[in-house]
Amino acid sequence: MQFTRRKFIASASSALAVPVILKSTTLRAQEAVTLRLHHFLPPAANVHQHLLMPWAKALDEQSGGKLKVEIFPAMQLGGKPPQLYDQAVNGVVDIVWTLPGSTPGRFPTTEVFELPFIAAQKGAVNAPACEDYSQTHVAPGITDTKILCFWAHDHGLIHTNTEIKTKEDLAGLKLRNPTRLAGEALAALGATSVGMPTPQIPEALAQRAIDGCVVPWEVVPSLKINELTSYHLEIPGTPTLYTATFFLAMNTARYEGLAPELREILDRNSGLAFAKAAGDMWDRIGAEVRTKVEASGKNKVTTISEAEKARWVEATAPVRDTWVADMKAKGLDGEALLKAAQDAIQKYAKA
Repeated sequence: MQFTRRKFIASASSALAVPVILKSTTLRAQEAVTLRLHHFLPPAANVHQHLLMPWAKALDEQSGGKLKVEIFPAMQLGGKPPQLYDQAVNGVVDIVWTLPGSTPGRFPTTEVFELPFIAAQKGAVNAPACEDYSQTHVAPGITDTKILCFWAHDHGLIHTNTEIKTKEDLAGLKLRNPTRLAGEALAALGATSVGMPTPQIPEALAQRAIDGCVVPWEVVPSLKINELTSYHLEIPGTPTLYTATFFLAMNTARYEGLAPELREILDRNSGLAFAKAAGDMWDRIGAEVRTKVEASGKNKVTTISEAEKARWVEATAPVRDTWVADMKAKGLDGEALLKAAQDAIQKYAKA
């Protein structure tokens, strides 16, 4: 084959262009990406300090500085806590840490873990159980964001200025609930349930707008609940009174736009890995907080008896029954979802 001068120049130019194109593509793939993560808790909160910040650090280190997460606590980028999920949907931010329960009814299949006396006492059980369950019953039905993880905390407590020994002691008490179903459970036990975002709890307690609140140990110091209440009631064993569930949700286009190698690092540190880290954090920090609160001498930690717990389980049974019926009305098999959640809890309780 004979090459003319024109053909040679064209051929040489094409050959030279290949490495230029490859180099350009490689450089684009290696460009640093910064994702903005928004949440509602204060920067001193344990979730911020001991879960989200270590997660961001791991992504940074494993990507050689190419995948960074800038965290904005306390709604610093604007809006209210119930608006966080839609901020991820609409691309206002890249990632949010939020509660699906902040928008009641929007994510019905997540609610099963928030039913009274379904969840385990330990976060190390609840968190991976939720993520495991999510792979079949939650994430596939969500198309407006990429769910990086779905998990739940450890057992929740009732914090009040009045000692509670029986369900009769709850009568008339105005208690802040963390979720719709926890609120229904409190009402079934005789309390007056009050819904409000977590950041509003301290002021509501200080002004006596509420008589107490229902939250896990982990969040107590950041909200100064130990300074605003005197009694902290635990429910013995598993199942426990309630837990709340959480989303780490990402804007879909932002997720799909990541370079494959960065997406792989993000995936590796999300899902079950993130859930297990979250559960361990709640259990570890919760135990530390409990010890400090009890050692202060100003607060009293109490536990109802197993016999009294049985009365609470019976009193809240209609909440579970009603939820199953509501799911049926929505075309969902509530009984099957309930069994799937309980099976997942048993699986990780044995792990």
